[in-house]
Amino acid sequence: MAEIGAAALHGVVVRYAGAAIGPLDLTVAPGEIVALVGASGAGKSTALRLIAGLEAPTEGTVHRAPGGIGFVFQSPTLMPWADIQTNVALPLELKGRPDARTRAAEALTAVGLGDRLGAYPAQLSGGMAMRASLARALVAQPSLLLLDEPFAALDSVTRRSLIEDLHALWAASPVRPAIVFVTHDVDEAVYLAQRVVVLDARTGRVVQARPTPGALPRPDRWRADPAYREAVEAVTQALAAAMEPAA
Repeated sequence: MAEIGAAALHGVVVRYAGAAIGPLDLTVAPGEIVALVGASGAGKSTALRLIAGLEAPTEGTVHRAPGGIGFVFQSPTLMPWADIQTNVALPLELKGRPDARTRAAEALTAVGLGDRLGAYPAQLSGGMAMRASLARALVAQPSLLLLDEPFAALDSVTRRSLIEDLHALWAASPVRPAIVFVTHDVDEAVYLAQRVVVLDARTGRVVQARPTPGALPRPDRWRADPAYREAVEAVTQALAAAMEPAA
């Protein structure tokens, strides 16, 4: 049997009333960061739900390697009645871990919120709330991290800062998690990921899977590098072609 990596979709089709997505084939290697881009309705979020086991395919198979899964949604989804240390400790407490609150404090410190452990979600800015959500997803050290447009509602400066934080956390992990990141932003996809996968707007099939140049984390001023700009232009062209109406 071929190696399936951290996660794999093989010939996956999802049928809805009057519509279908797929067949979709996608393999994510252990420790790899992959960005999914495509038009609204192309199946990006559906792919994440399939990988997470939150949705079952109509056809095809979904494989996941052993290990936990962390999921960060478009909004932070924090419990408003609990402080952020309690929010982040919850996944470990559900597993009966006696060190849950200590690990939560360490995870929050890693995302720059070590001085806000007792703060409630309503007391946090949007960027802080998303950092807390990211800490909660990573506290159990999952082998696979899924992010569904988590930075879309944030300003550009905060988004850039969070991407740098995500790269730093990934690089510092003893076992780097595989990451699948959904975004509409091509610049964000190319900067964040080692590989950008473009989905067809009509079928949800993969029309391009393009490695990005350079190493992660990105060096200073990498967005000014011609290789970055060339990669952004190539993915933008592929995305535009994938959004053209059928002939």
